[in-house]
Amino acid sequence: MKNNKTMLSLAVAAVSMGITALASAEITLYDKQGTTFSADGHFNAFFVQTETDLTDATIAANTATNTALGNNALPVGDEKQSRVRMGFLPNWIGFNVTKEIDTLKLGGRSSFWVTINDGHNSVTDTAIDVRQFYGTVDGSFGQVLFGKDFGLYGRTNIFNDELLLGTGTPMPNTGGVTFGNISTGYPYATPVAQITYRTPVKNGFQLALGVMDPDSGESVESNQNQSARFEGELTYNTDFEGGKFSAWLGMASGESATEGVDATGVAYGARVSSGGFQLTASGFDQEGISPVLADSTLSAETDSDGYLLQASYSANGHRFVVSHGETETGSANAIQERETNAIAYFYDVNSNLKLIAEYDAFEDESGNAIDQLAFGAALSW
Repeated sequence: MKNNKTMLSLAVAAVSMGITALASAEITLYDKQGTTFSADGHFNAFFVQTETDLTDATIAANTATNTALGNNALPVGDEKQSRVRMGFLPNWIGFNVTKEIDTLKLGGRSSFWVTINDGHNSVTDTAIDVRQFYGTVDGSFGQVLFGKDFGLYGRTNIFNDELLLGTGTPMPNTGGVTFGNISTGYPYATPVAQITYRTPVKNGFQLALGVMDPDSGESVESNQNQSARFEGELTYNTDFEGGKFSAWLGMASGESATEGVDATGVAYGARVSSGGFQLTASGFDQEGISPVLADSTLSAETDSDGYLLQASYSANGHRFVVSHGETETGSANAIQERETNAIAYFYDVNSNLKLIAEYDAFEDESGNAIDQLAFGAALSW
């Protein structure tokens, strides 16, 4: 499978989106004199059976990479695995604080993720990962957020993935998460240092604009890039008789860590739900930005685009999902295609506990394929 090295090494980093929205009922620990402090969390685990079918060229490339790195991280032949592991979301605990002073509402959030798959070389290698650590100021003017949070570009594409609580693209041989539809439908809106302004919601519309720490901001080499990264997202939500409709349009603009290379992109989508049925379509088109991690830039203005189409039906605690996502990267002479097809079933035991069954099939243009069958549970509060 092409780009195995990149995909596998970043699997641990590709963690959850939509954290606050997923917390079905946060627990209030303190609520006095206009100040609140609460906690929320998420736990999940899946029994997965994965079958990998690699081409001879990929096996040779993986063998060379393993030799160079001195490990066996990449598969070097067709293989079958049975494991207990996390799905697309890791396990996390989050803490929230709010305080009302005069006409302002001050707030903050910190959240921490861990992998449940300890490394075999360390008994307690649980990889604690801080993905949110920010403050907020809300008022009649809207909201200002400052600190570390998920990026704006591509954010809602992932928030609205019907497989968010499932597995998605299989990632064998890793101690981290599976991949959802990252690189087969959208890039991951990586958490990043930012200052973001959100307008009040008006007639269903809300605009978010943010300045982000650029990819070149942590360069250890001489940095010739003086530009920041700017991102924005316009969202629209409305109800109609018997259903709901939402749409969004996001953008990113900046420069690569490589001097003279632009990094720009647009992300978009829409969702309509009525009578238990829900249809979601999203996509992106970008250049100079990684198709895996949206905050990472490329050394050339390489194009990539993709889309995700999903349909679901929900009734009496049961939800059925079908999903197709794909991404193309490269020039007309060397396009790399990747796609993931999935079907999933979610059952709500109660408002906090879900049981999940899912089948995922990944394939790239070279003929590498990964099939996965997963059964698991997710507990959120």
